Amino acid sequence: MATQISKAVLITGCSTGIGRATAEVLAQNGWAVYATARKLEAIRDLEAKGCKTLALDVCDEASMRAAVDVVEKAHGAVGVLVNNAGYGLEGAFEETPMELVRRQFETNVFGLTRMCQLVLPAMRRQGWGKIVNISSVGGTLTLPGGAFYHATKYAVEALSDAIRFEVRGFGIDVVIIEPGPIKTRFGDTAIANVHQVARDASPYADFNAAVAGKIHEAFEGWMAVAAGTPESVAQAILRAITASRPKTRYPITAAARTMMFLKRWLPDRAFDAFLGTQFPHPRPRPS
Repeated sequence: MATQISKAVLITGCSTGIGRATAEVLAQNGWAVYATARKLEAIRDLEAKGCKTLALDVCDEASMRAAVDVVEKAHGAVGVLVNNAGYGLEGAFEETPMELVRRQFETNVFGLTRMCQLVLPAMRRQGWGKIVNISSVGGTLTLPGGAFYHATKYAVEALSDAIRFEVRGFGIDVVIIEPGPIKTRFGDTAIANVHQVARDASPYADFNAAVAGKIHEAFEGWMAVAAGTPESVAQAILRAITASRPKTRYPITAAARTMMFLKRWLPDRAFDAFLGTQFPHPRPRPS
């Protein structure tokens, strides 16, 4: 085991929202933080808040390797990896182009997977590490219009469970963060993706409009009063990486816990019926 254990933190997706808040909170609490984003200029201001900044695109192998190499050369290992980069692809399943589906998995799943693979060897050598994967309440239940986003988050849950078992003996913890609605720009991106998928003459036009409306309500409308903040997620991440024995999962917001409770106890058809009170069922249009 290395005599000096690195606890340097590498965070993906820090330009806005949860990633940015996590970088700020951890730096304020004395952690050596490397904040990353695809566009370096989007996070330059984090340097004034105690972070080092790096360009990192989780869809690019060379970019991921380069960022990990920088941290390992300075500290010996990435001690804490926070896999935050991701976005929501929303809209009717049938009409979503496969290139958008592939991009969704490349960002939310394959990038996260590769980042874990890249940091694990040095974590193992030093006998200590924390991997924090940002999943979602959407990794435990599925809402209409979000087939591919939910599929990526279910994948994050499964990958994390498998990794946790495999690396625990090396002194490495794997933690899943499961936020409900959080006041970030995530909703703007999701709504934009609905419009990207939607077609005016589509049999799913009314459904897609309803999905966009529900996303707006959750992040900007009347439901947003119950939404959490990026800082609340950041504080949960701080607790997880500070704990000697962290929880395996951290649900964030009362809304997330309520939805998870309903999904756990309601039969599938009953949960579908509940969703039917919130979303219209796509149906043939009158001729």
